Amino acid sequence: MDSILFEARARQKQIVALIREMVECESPSDDPAAVNRFVDLLGDVAPSFARLKAVPGGRFGRHVVCEFDLFGKKKQGQILALGHSDTVWPLGTLAAMPFRRKDGRLWGPGVLDMKAGIAFFIYAMRILRDLEVPVAHKVAMQINSDEEVGSESSRALTEKNAKRSKAVLVLEPASGLEGKLKTARKGIGDYTVTVRGKATHSGLDFAGGASAVLELARQIEKIAGFTDLRRGITVNPGVISGGTRVNVVAAEAMVEVDMRVLRLKDAAAVDRKFRALRPVNKRCSIAVTGGLNRPPLERSPAIVQLFRVAQVLAREMGVELEESTVGGGSDGNFTAALGVPTLDGLGAVGEGAHALNESILVDRIADRTALLAKLVAGL
Repeated sequence: MDSILFEARARQKQIVALIREMVECESPSDDPAAVNRFVDLLGDVAPSFARLKAVPGGRFGRHVVCEFDLFGKKKQGQILALGHSDTVWPLGTLAAMPFRRKDGRLWGPGVLDMKAGIAFFIYAMRILRDLEVPVAHKVAMQINSDEEVGSESSRALTEKNAKRSKAVLVLEPASGLEGKLKTARKGIGDYTVTVRGKATHSGLDFAGGASAVLELARQIEKIAGFTDLRRGITVNPGVISGGTRVNVVAAEAMVEVDMRVLRLKDAAAVDRKFRALRPVNKRCSIAVTGGLNRPPLERSPAIVQLFRVAQVLAREMGVELEESTVGGGSDGNFTAALGVPTLDGLGAVGEGAHALNESILVDRIADRTALLAKLVAGL
């Protein structure tokens, strides 16, 4: 058996215990005190050969950069592991959704997205250190506190550390129960389209009004038409609001729109379409705000090469890796957009991210931990 995989299997009980400790330290994005408790936990469980530095997160919790002291003489460049401490689950979720082991899985809020991935990397570095495996590069792990809400305060830190790195390993969960890695992710944009009309009494002066609600309905048809599934472009008018009373011609209405693209050039094209919106009723006006906030992780030759390395290392353990393209974004989108080879989905194998059935497969803990160790040693 592969020696690193052997060690990962031998430590699986310890890895599960750490995952439990992390899951039971709830850390929703909108509660900086809770996120900071998780940061403190990282300080407690980090190995003695790791140096942790907390970075202020503004209105969010603290970010963490952890540097590992591994064997190997001259270090050239850096490998960056990237994760996040925040989850979508509010404080108290554990009462109804407790951590548990059942049916070959670990269950609980944040177990898949993505506390297991953090635990895997910590133990992967322990294994390399204990086996005295030489590593040719510096190794750092950055854990952000605001990934689930847009990475407003962490993006600059992510990009700074990525520019110093020869590769970025993203500890987000794998794709599907097959454990596929992610070699492409869509970029994400948010738009708000606001229509302003003229309010009048709908009974006494209907013709004198200019309905913002009616105009918005016409614009939503146009906006939905920006979708081009063939090119991987989706434009979803997701939230609408407008009007004040049923007997008032609405003076204002708005729609919030989610936009996703596989290619950066398509984001610019869709943006031009939003900016070109014009009212059908000339007595109404249209204002558009927003834009692309997370660039796509495009499947580049460098990313494919990194994936091929992971494939070979996985085969040494009897695991066949596949790749995938997903619609959701991660902080890996930022690093890939800088041209840094980025491999995503290296965390746990499971299902139910952001859902009541969030869980990971116990029998995939060891090989995923070992893969992270082998990648760090093999790059």
